[in-house]
Amino acid sequence: MQGAGLGFLDVITCGFGAVILLLILSKPGLQSVDAVVSAPARTPDISRLEETVARLRAQWDALRARAAASGTSANAETPAREMVDAERQLANLREKTRGLERVRESLTRATIEARAPVLARDPAVGGIPVDSEYVIFIIDTSGSMQEIWPQVMETVGHVLDIHPKVRGFQVLNDNGGYLIGAYKKKWIADTPRRRKSIMKVMRHWRPFSNSSPVEGLEVALRTYATQKGKTAIYIFGDDYSGNTYDEVLATLRHLNTNRVTGKSKVRVHGIGFVSKQFPLPFATLMREVTQANNGAFLALPRRPATGR
Repeated sequence: MQGAGLGFLDVITCGFGAVILLLILSKPGLQSVDAVVSAPARTPDISRLEETVARLRAQWDALRARAAASGTSANAETPAREMVDAERQLANLREKTRGLERVRESLTRATIEARAPVLARDPAVGGIPVDSEYVIFIIDTSGSMQEIWPQVMETVGHVLDIHPKVRGFQVLNDNGGYLIGAYKKKWIADTPRRRKSIMKVMRHWRPFSNSSPVEGLEVALRTYATQKGKTAIYIFGDDYSGNTYDEVLATLRHLNTNRVTGKSKVRVHGIGFVSKQFPLPFATLMREVTQANNGAFLALPRRPATGR
């Protein structure tokens, strides 16, 4: 009979768990596990079960105390049948407690699984959205940047890596000069061979620079901002030589604003390098530029100058 009773308790406990799980999963707004288990309006059986558990514990403790007190007496006051009943109640109590813990564990798993977000590909790598079909680099080629040129070239490679396949790309310096003159006002087709070629050409690229991206932005936006497809501009620099930030911001407002939607035509990102120059002016400018043009600004750590 004891085995049958425990089997029945298993069925009842599992039934409680199933009902509670159905209630949780059928509600669009999830509550915490403790709130659900302790809510008397929704789960009165669980509340009564917890009260019964506490009451049976107290009764069993009392019975054990009485048995211990009368154990040395020949005239025991605790009948054997009462002890058997107490043992049965204790077994039932332990089974019910285990059942309640299983319910709590089931509720916890259900809540965690229901709240788990649907995993999707993050459109950003290192904080930079990588959904663009065309990529333009505007690179400060001043003397201070030449001193850390291997790091600059390495970063160009990293940016291309996070764009594994684009429809076209272009490389300008901050004064608007093209890396490869044959591709002036054109796109460089994106192939592994072309990527390697531009890295070789960049190694010896030393055009004049005034450490201000205004001219480069004007060339890039006037030539490529009307291109159909998503475009991203990456501005590389370590310093800003202008007297005011307004000139750069005004150029972007004028050339990078869609007159119909009022939104930016292309994303503008900034990559800040640390050389012998103090990078604060460039960082301040890029924060304003990227925030206003749907982009992101990354400041790279200092590295030892290695030259070319």
